Amino acid sequence: MRVASFESKGVLIYNEDKWSILKEKREKASVIMRSLQDVGLPCVVYGSVARGDVKEDSDIDIFVPLNVPSYKIELALEKFEVLEKKIVQATPNYAIKGEFVLSDEVTVSFPLVKMKDREIEFYRFGGCLDFEGILRNERVAGVDKRLVLILPISEGHVEVPLSDVHPSEVAKILGISVETVQERIRVLTRRKEVGRTGLFLSETIPIEDSFESALLDIATKNPAIRRRI
Repeated sequence: MRVASFESKGVLIYNEDKWSILKEKREKASVIMRSLQDVGLPCVVYGSVARGDVKEDSDIDIFVPLNVPSYKIELALEKFEVLEKKIVQATPNYAIKGEFVLSDEVTVSFPLVKMKDREIEFYRFGGCLDFEGILRNERVAGVDKRLVLILPISEGHVEVPLSDVHPSEVAKILGISVETVQERIRVLTRRKEVGRTGLFLSETIPIEDSFESALLDIATKNPAIRRRI
């Protein structure tokens, strides 16, 4: 990663509190990720916990990139408190996902439909780490909601506005396609201009219901959902 050429854009040095917050959030993430890994479910943590630029109120977002029966994930999470189960979809064109909302601001999500390659790359755009990466205490580059590229360095991170970097350079740094970078820039720019527009679908389902049966019920009433599944 060629960080040196970007250092003049803004360097943030982490203090002891910042490192402590990151350590605490990663410890919480690793306990849940280990439970998933132990039953053969690979997973990643994405966003600020993967990049390192956490705040006290940063969520811990974990994603299982497999289209598997939801009961397998539910069994892996049985020793954790599930506060809520939700079915979400960002737009009619994006993948439908199931979410387990756990205590301590932790969400475990997984696809309920086959994901497109570009949808999987969205996680790498924001920065994601697998379980082994967490154990090795790695940090990865990624773009935050401000459209700022976060580049980890040993003392903290470098911030570079995406407006200062060509999309092809961002794609090379993050290991994703230029098309994904351009699409995420369009979506996030739109959100900044009009405010958070919400999700196309966000439905809480009863804890005792399966995601699959709940999704079929939703699909009977929503043609866009029927088309996606």
